[in-house]
Amino acid sequence: MTLAEPTTAVDPMTSPFMKVLVALQRAEDAYGVWEGKSDAELLRDFIVTKEQRREIPIISDPDPDVLARVEKFYQAVGLTIERVTGLMASPMMKMSHEGFGRVVLTTGKLVVYSKSLRDVHRFGFDDLAKLSSEGMKAVDKAAETIATYPEVAAA
Repeated sequence: MTLAEPTTAVDPMTSPFMKVLVALQRAEDAYGVWEGKSDAELLRDFIVTKEQRREIPIISDPDPDVLARVEKFYQAVGLTIERVTGLMASPMMKMSHEGFGRVVLTTGKLVVYSKSLRDVHRFGFDDLAKLSSEGMKAVDKAAETIATYPEVAAA
């Protein structure tokens, strides 16, 4: 179950993950306010440079907007897994008020992706290429797990 498109595309916006993430963002625009915005502009909040990260205090409670972005990132991973494998992947996230937790994606009875999250208040990526790369890395890892245990994933 490998991806038909290369994950290292020249334009990060062409990756399957980024297409899904943009679609999720646009789905929230019930009144058409973002119609004139480019896809890259819609994903601007996911970009947090190293300089911006340094300005965020080490100890801080995550902002609700940041938590929503983390959830949206993993929702996009789950939807992309579904497009790649044909199996629905459901994300579950448990987060403490201090910004530490875990995200798990399941397909059938199989955990296809699991990651500890820390310093969520600093969640973001250096640029769109890194956002695309990290999203596709999670999708590819999950697709490999599904290919290894297809009976459990289909259960």
